[in-house]
Amino acid sequence: MSETFLKRHDRPGPRDAEAAGLRWLAAADGVAVCPVLAVQDDGLLLRRVVGVAPTAAAAEAFGRDLARTHAAGADRFGAPPPDLDGDGWIAALPLPMTTGPTGWSAFYAEQRLRPYLRAARDAGHLTAADAEVVEAVCERLLAADLPGGPSAPARLHGDLWSGNVLWSSEGAVLVDPAAHGGHPETDLAMLALFGLPHLDRVLAAYAEAATLQAGWRRRVPLHQLHPLLVHTVLFGAGYAGQAVRAARETLAL
Repeated sequence: MSETFLKRHDRPGPRDAEAAGLRWLAAADGVAVCPVLAVQDDGLLLRRVVGVAPTAAAAEAFGRDLARTHAAGADRFGAPPPDLDGDGWIAALPLPMTTGPTGWSAFYAEQRLRPYLRAARDAGHLTAADAEVVEAVCERLLAADLPGGPSAPARLHGDLWSGNVLWSSEGAVLVDPAAHGGHPETDLAMLALFGLPHLDRVLAAYAEAATLQAGWRRRVPLHQLHPLLVHTVLFGAGYAGQAVRAARETLAL
């Protein structure tokens, strides 16, 4: 019998969002996800992933599989998993979802940057001057003045930092998603934010399996801006400098 573990959730919202996200990602038949065995009042019963050291071959397979997950798509930018009612969660924070069609730039500005910009500013983690730099990115997005918008929404993990990629004997396994419809470059930028083993092999394999738009590497700071703002809200001003640098690099595009 496979080993299991109970991931405890004190609140039903994050528990249900995580379960819905894992099921939706699994349905893409791309990257493996940690299977949800049961949704319980006290959390999620999951299959335990026995970790191994990542290899270059596993990293390349992950890149190809991630391209398939993204290609499974979503109904719209900001769409939640189909069996999730309402907004999602990223870490301990609510993650807004859209209720109708919208372009990616407007979605990213209004649903991914501004809510966390306001929260970071209100908590005193961003100065007024720093907040203006991030707001300038939002204004350029709303004016469709930044390159690289996708033609269709991808099926994103949404919180794809290295700690949410587990390496098993059968390859990469994803955990703890903030799944939604979005820009494929967002997941790729998140992988680079805190360092992933063999990242260059992951990206090369992804690029062989999917078409990346010209200049995608220059847009990494734009896509890292959301998680950096989330970290600023959660952990304080120590992340504010990184967020503002990402905003300034974006404004230089």
